[in-house]
Amino acid sequence: MALVGPSGCGKTTALTIAAGLDSAFEGSVDFGGRDPVLGYVFQNPRLLPWRTVRQNVALVLPKPLRGGGLVDEWLAAMGLSEVADQYPTRLSVGMARRVALARAFVVQPDLLLMDEPFVSLDELTAQRLRALLADTLERRPATVLFVTHNLREAIQLADRILVLAPSPTRVVAEVPVPLPRPARDDAMVEAFRAELLARPEAAFRVLA
Repeated sequence: MALVGPSGCGKTTALTIAAGLDSAFEGSVDFGGRDPVLGYVFQNPRLLPWRTVRQNVALVLPKPLRGGGLVDEWLAAMGLSEVADQYPTRLSVGMARRVALARAFVVQPDLLLMDEPFVSLDELTAQRLRALLADTLERRPATVLFVTHNLREAIQLADRILVLAPSPTRVVAEVPVPLPRPARDDAMVEAFRAELLARPEAAFRVLA
């Protein structure tokens, strides 16, 4: 599910509340009576510069699992095996984002929180990472809450889109995305985007 809406409407706040990181939040989050394993991908990869790629990915695991094959498995899945022993300062921005994805998936999350993970990338790199994410989720399914200001990105990745209004935040529209997987090409995405923006409801004006 993608959360879209104007800047400052509370998209990132929704993720921090879900992750239990918002100390000012007064209320509760219901995960159906269980505590899911969470993975989190921030806007900034947040890699520790004094640790190697492998060590950054392993850091989120319990100590007994850090030296096992799970880390290398996810590095390979993200195409990072050759840079596993390098430090983050040696990586391109796109590679650093892939490390962040590997770190989120290595815990085998039930719920994956993603806060504009491909923002500030050139479109070609962003498109490659979206395809990588979609392929990874096909192989290792998880529930995803994906924040983006990019409606095309939301349509390409999501099964549902929640449109948030400017502050005070509220959900003003819920949109199922009926496009087939994995064949969501640019023409399909753009046609559905144009359809949404042409709807008369005021909720969709914030997405133009």
